[in-house]
Amino acid sequence: MTLLTRHPSAEVAPPARPFKPAHRLRAWPVTGILLLYPLWWALGLGVLIFFIAAVPMAWSLVRHRAAGHVVKLPPAFLLWLLFLAAVGFGVFTLGADPAGTVPGTAQSRLVSYAFRLGGYGALTVLLVYAGNLERRVLTQERLVRLLAWLFVVTVAGGLLGMAAPRFEFTAPFELLLPGHIRHQAFVQSLVHPTAAQIMNLLGGQTPRPGAPWGYTNTWGNNVCLLAGWLAVAGLALARRPRTRIFAVVTLLVSLVPIVYSLNRGLWIGLGAMAVFVAVRLALKGRVAALGAVAVAGVAVAVALAVTPLGDVVNARVEYGKSNGVRMYTTQKALDGMWESPVIGFGSTRTTIGGRNSIAVGESAGCERCGNFTIGGNGQLWQLLYAHGLLGTASYAGFFLAGLWRFRRDSTAIGLAGSAALVSSLTAMLWYNALVTPLALTFLAYAVLWRNQQRGARQA
Repeated sequence: MTLLTRHPSAEVAPPARPFKPAHRLRAWPVTGILLLYPLWWALGLGVLIFFIAAVPMAWSLVRHRAAGHVVKLPPAFLLWLLFLAAVGFGVFTLGADPAGTVPGTAQSRLVSYAFRLGGYGALTVLLVYAGNLERRVLTQERLVRLLAWLFVVTVAGGLLGMAAPRFEFTAPFELLLPGHIRHQAFVQSLVHPTAAQIMNLLGGQTPRPGAPWGYTNTWGNNVCLLAGWLAVAGLALARRPRTRIFAVVTLLVSLVPIVYSLNRGLWIGLGAMAVFVAVRLALKGRVAALGAVAVAGVAVAVALAVTPLGDVVNARVEYGKSNGVRMYTTQKALDGMWESPVIGFGSTRTTIGGRNSIAVGESAGCERCGNFTIGGNGQLWQLLYAHGLLGTASYAGFFLAGLWRFRRDSTAIGLAGSAALVSSLTAMLWYNALVTPLALTFLAYAVLWRNQQRGARQA
């Protein structure tokens, strides 16, 4: 019998490795947030869903990178990382007590600081994740329609706030929290669904729409950020006449809660967006866009003159009760910034007393008599006070760099995305951005970024 032996020079084949399928990013975290946002709001998870969804998105990005894929970063991302660094260094100034503020400790301010830092981090994950989603997984048109859907939800929430301003209920997630946590004002703003905020304006108790975004100012901010997406989805991308009709009717109906919200920042923001889009189109040779804006302005003026909406607008313009408080807190923010000009104080502070006396404070009969939050009257003032000139410059610089980078995108989607960035930058003067307004701004940035990537591939 002959024995068969292996030749010494023969190579030994390596053992076969188990097959690992290539990891792909899935669309469900983004679509789940946007499509099901009314459900998250009803469950008491409206704002918190962005923190929750950031966990699987971050893990998926890590797995995506480990599988050999390149995780792309948005344009000017170094500026945003610089902003996050400024926020991070702010932890070392939490214990400082600027002049004219209520004394406290770093530990007492750690919760609000951690919420802001976590919010900025979670939304950064959302931006990177949305920008890296392949088009076959989440098409550009699908993402635009999801944002348009949120505008419809916002209008519905505004109408609910008008029809039933005192509508509220205890959310399931709220019931799971311990009582001493559940009843804190900050926690209530996150987990307790309400239809409107009842404020002392125009000489009496005035309801202002807030659903499903909690605060009426957040509602107004998000209306600006989302209005352009309905116009694009319902007019530019729609293939059926009934879709266009629905979009036009929704935009017209939205004027009612927009006016009755008494939100001057919202009115200014919509005007700024309209002028921006018209100028962009005029620079491309479509001068008729400027005429369209003028006609729309005349139509709005006529509507205000012949309907009760005009009385509401006039009363709000003449009744500027909050102007004094805003000027006071803005001056406090500017004064405090110079005490820590580079990285700020890490978080907001509360003033001692009110505008006229340090002995005046909040009470049940006078909720706005004192103890104002410095940095609570606009993202710009919060950035300057809490994160200094470094944080302010890098934050605003990131979005300004995006506007410049995407300036050649004259598609309908590109114009809507750029208008949303303009709205966000304009709103910095009177609105705070965390959490949902910044999330919607980041999604607009992601839409522009994805458009740019498609153009690069086509080129």
